[in-house]
Amino acid sequence: MSLLLETLKAVDGTVLHVNYHQARLEYALSYLGLPAHYDLSALLKPPSWGIYRCRVLYDAKNIDITYLPYHKQHVSSLQLIETDTINYNLKYADRSALDALFQQRGRCDDVAIITNGNLTDTTRANIALFDGMRWCTPKEPLLLGTTRQRLLDLGTIIEKTIPLHTIKNYKKTAIFNAMLGFVELEDGIIF
Repeated sequence: MSLLLETLKAVDGTVLHVNYHQARLEYALSYLGLPAHYDLSALLKPPSWGIYRCRVLYDAKNIDITYLPYHKQHVSSLQLIETDTINYNLKYADRSALDALFQQRGRCDDVAIITNGNLTDTTRANIALFDGMRWCTPKEPLLLGTTRQRLLDLGTIIEKTIPLHTIKNYKKTAIFNAMLGFVELEDGIIF
């Protein structure tokens, strides 16, 4: 079995939004029928100063936690890529399928992935498009991200099917994940 992954953000010793990561960890293990329980709140002990990426690799028998200093990556543009063969419904440590799509980004910073004719995600983050009134995130993303769920719970974004042919009608593009937060892109999606 492939190792599963959680990536959490820690700021000055405080791990952010642990409850959302705990829920996804428990869902992944349950989905795979694995009998394990890990309490992230008890296990995570990040450095007390600075911004860190807490990388949690786990399966039913083992968990490994590392803390890496975080350096924000600038993302301003996404290359549109169509594929119907990718499946990333759980956050696996093996990202080879996503990495292969990322290599097709050309001069852009990442790719916007179209699956079965609809927008899903980028290789590194969930995505939302602004329609002039609301931020809309794909109803069927590749991965149910923790920040995505939190923003849905807060009412900041709504779920909506976003067909490829409608993307040009949206006014703005944003990406979001546990490390980035919610970031509006300068250039958006490149067709």
